Amino acid sequence: MSETVRVVVDAMGGDNAPEEIVKGAVQAVNDHENIHVILTGIREAVERELKKYTYPADRIELVHTSEVIETAEPPVAAIRSKKDSSIVVGMMMVKRGEADAFVSAGSSGAVLVGGQGIVGRIKGIERPALAPLIPTKDGVSLLIDCGANVDARSSHLVQFARMGSIYMENVLGVRNPKVGIVNIGAEEEKGNALVKETFPLLKECKDINFVGSVEAREIPAGVCDVVVCEAFTGNVILKLYEGLGGTLISMIKGSMMSSLKSKIGALLVKPALKSALKSFDLSEYGGAPLLGLKGLVVKTHGSSTAKEVENSIYQCVQFKEQQINEKIKEHIVVANENPN
Repeated sequence: MSETVRVVVDAMGGDNAPEEIVKGAVQAVNDHENIHVILTGIREAVERELKKYTYPADRIELVHTSEVIETAEPPVAAIRSKKDSSIVVGMMMVKRGEADAFVSAGSSGAVLVGGQGIVGRIKGIERPALAPLIPTKDGVSLLIDCGANVDARSSHLVQFARMGSIYMENVLGVRNPKVGIVNIGAEEEKGNALVKETFPLLKECKDINFVGSVEAREIPAGVCDVVVCEAFTGNVILKLYEGLGGTLISMIKGSMMSSLKSKIGALLVKPALKSALKSFDLSEYGGAPLLGLKGLVVKTHGSSTAKEVENSIYQCVQFKEQQINEKIKEHIVVANENPN
């Protein structure tokens, strides 16, 4: 059996906490023998949920915390003042080496601030980046950055491209992943000042497979494996993906139930349709790792259900087993010494 991976899960974070968070943690340890989950949160609330399930008691532990950081709170102030919150306590465990990873569906701002301020950046990394997997026609692409750096510089985007390539190659098994920068056209001279400055730098990188600009309409077709942009653009792309995907699924289901004929047709295409719709369900891919930190921090959607929580926990196992942080450290050192 492979080495046990210790994952701290913020039991109080998200719209469905603690019910769905605890359920996802239980599913993770029941389905994967090499996972040990540490739930941080208010003891009474978490224990009430744990009592609903059967699971190996030696692989789920509870660390009581007396505070919860709410979504609307100013992130910096909350991290500084709420030292006994489920987020801060969990991240401190990662910092001290008591856990391999931290997962939260809670405040995005607090997770980002805590990740950088508590866990800390890898030496040589200018900015960490949130990097979720998004579904495409033939699989998935990594969108980096989607929330951590709204005002990024060209050197940040170059590092995002390198970290994203390492992640896709080692966690997803994509050989020589194609890297594209989000732009408003295919021509090199197009784009805003940041894209124009970054494009030639990416062309010069010998350690990535840069394929040029990628327009937003091309992303779902899977024209590249790593989609590079600053966080404002990335977050708009991600939210549009979520909204459009949910709307289309709802419209398709509604149309199929609109008449007797459509219902009969729905029965015939149900297996194929179910498979296709499942591939565009973002919860299938876990959360967004904050790449570039000394320890792994994964941010899941605020509306995460147990399935996404479980997938996010298992994502941490893959990250640990493939030694992604070690490879990023080694890669960044080499890249800094040999920029061309």
